[in-house]
Amino acid sequence: CFFTFSTRLEDLRVKLENEGLVNISYVVVNHQGTYSQRKFHLLKENVSDYITVYQQDEQQADVWTTLNGNKDDFLIYDRCGRLVYHLGLPYSFLSFQYVEESIKIAYCENKCGNCSYMKPEIDGICENITKKADEKLAEIEPKPTGQHSHHHNLHRHRQHH
Repeated sequence: CFFTFSTRLEDLRVKLENEGLVNISYVVVNHQGTYSQRKFHLLKENVSDYITVYQQDEQQADVWTTLNGNKDDFLIYDRCGRLVYHLGLPYSFLSFQYVEESIKIAYCENKCGNCSYMKPEIDGICENITKKADEKLAEIEPKPTGQHSHHHNLHRHRQHH
């Protein structure tokens, strides 16, 4: 389980970095339970140096309880530290696209207007990501046949917390 998760998380990190999404912090919070505490070294060994593994102290308040989440959740924050997505199971499985898409949206959306953290090169990267997503949607969108055609709009649905 550690190996599969850590491999997929590292693959996602590298994929996003290769697409130009840099300066993203990845943090894995180890569960407070005794079993997880004993297996911390395995988790730490199985993630790259680019991913921080946080070991909770048994005496501190549980991070997941504080964040109203569970141990398998993904919490995705924007560059200003605002929670943009809180993904729980099954949406937090890295074999699905939810985590990747949520990171891209949090990275690229400019909700506040002029942002001192946004750099001109980020705009270009995000435009390219949007273009690729639109091309994928166009590939799966049904092609009109015959005289009666309907245009289908595909929308991304997302929850903001």
